[in-house]
Amino acid sequence: MPTVPQSEVTPLKLDELTITDLQDGMNSGRFTARSLVESYLRRIDEIDRSGPCLNSVIELNPDALAIADTLDLERQAKRVRGPLHGVSVLLKDNLDTADRMMTTAGSRALVGSRPPIDSFVARRLREAGAVILGKTNMSEWAYIRSRKATSGWSGRGGLTRNPYALDRNPCGSSSGSGVAVSANLCGAAIGTETDGSIVCPASTNGIVGIKPTVGLISRSGIIPISHTQDSAGPMCRTVSDAAIVLGALTGIDPDDDATSDSPIPSVFQYTQYLDRDGLKGARIGVVRHYFAYPASPLMEAALEVMRGQGAVLVDPAAIETIGKFDRSERTLLLYELKADLNAYLARLGPDAPVHTLREVIEFNLRNASTELRYFGQDLLLEADAKGSLTSPEYLAALANNHAMARMQGIDAAMDKWRLDALVAPVTGPAWVTDLVTGDHIIGGGSQLAAVAGYPSVNVPAGFIFGLPVGISFFGRAWSEPTLLRLAFAFEQASNVRKTPRFLPSADLSE
Repeated sequence: MPTVPQSEVTPLKLDELTITDLQDGMNSGRFTARSLVESYLRRIDEIDRSGPCLNSVIELNPDALAIADTLDLERQAKRVRGPLHGVSVLLKDNLDTADRMMTTAGSRALVGSRPPIDSFVARRLREAGAVILGKTNMSEWAYIRSRKATSGWSGRGGLTRNPYALDRNPCGSSSGSGVAVSANLCGAAIGTETDGSIVCPASTNGIVGIKPTVGLISRSGIIPISHTQDSAGPMCRTVSDAAIVLGALTGIDPDDDATSDSPIPSVFQYTQYLDRDGLKGARIGVVRHYFAYPASPLMEAALEVMRGQGAVLVDPAAIETIGKFDRSERTLLLYELKADLNAYLARLGPDAPVHTLREVIEFNLRNASTELRYFGQDLLLEADAKGSLTSPEYLAALANNHAMARMQGIDAAMDKWRLDALVAPVTGPAWVTDLVTGDHIIGGGSQLAAVAGYPSVNVPAGFIFGLPVGISFFGRAWSEPTLLRLAFAFEQASNVRKTPRFLPSADLSE
């Protein structure tokens, strides 16, 4: 096969710099928060809005430079808030920011919506000294509009492209966050996940993504799908960076009851668990149910890295309940989408563009030539037809999900084999984007942890024809310290992350 020519993209001096590198640069005077914002804005203009046209950033913060100037003055006065001080961060377009940016979940139905208060995540980032650089594109309504949807497409933002091969899909729904981090358009980004929406784009874009235990990070001010499964989480180029961002976002929030169960205090230092020898003696269960070609050989190589670092692999760690919560997960998500989205829209107040799920559906019908151009809204219609959260059907689905994914799933497997974590691929290499027939996803390794509400950490594991594939470490509730220790040790031993080359299509000669 002939070699695919690389797009002409000039390397950026900030390429692959870690949060620690950025802090060192600002402390030495080599960078300022303002110069970082200016560099990222130029880079977004050069390769996101032109050149390869990644289309990952849906809106830029008009106040970013002014915020950076304030943070630079604080640094000059020796008032550095922490490791995120002056670092440019992008937020997925379903996280509320009380500023001049909109929050729309990618839908034209919410264009003009400017929430009155910050989401908990945005507030935490501002308190930590981060510069909120802008919002990222996403799969519209976080990929719960239609069974035939295309990841990375939204009516407001259009189609986001994978930076490793532009005709390939970035996965979703945190598509723009994954692409922007991978392409070095920011220091870090925030995504959200209900099932796969952080770890899948992390895998296909060659970065680290953390889907935390539900309740570790408050969901207040995030356009929801499911209060049972939703969580925000960091998307970064390294495990260390992801640990830094995760620690800044923790804390109890009276506006999110799930956080009351968290054993983790506010602004927690997860970096203390990062250990290059962290795999030594660790007992890791291999969930082969999720292994599929063409990723399987890459996964075998990843397992060998773990063995080489002293891990004890329980292979296979068969979880008999996999597949027994597929239907009940969908049922739960539809019920909670209706209840939770209606509650979110009601809090926006009378001036909001839409006030209910029904009004979103009606907006889409009135604007079918744009909103429904590529796929329909069958899932929104099914959700709107559901009853209340006291319905026996909903309560049965919730009970089944927790029994099958938690007690008889992850918890049972870890008890049986005395495991520290489980591992599996989230998906295979990125598929060619197809707006006609929708996604062609291989795998589903995010589901078990997602339905349980338990944490998972995706780490790059290698490449197939130049397309990145990750491996996910997941386990019990609140086990982020253990998972980060294992993921960091694997990352340091394998060291496979490569900067994207912005090829027009995958190079099959590799």
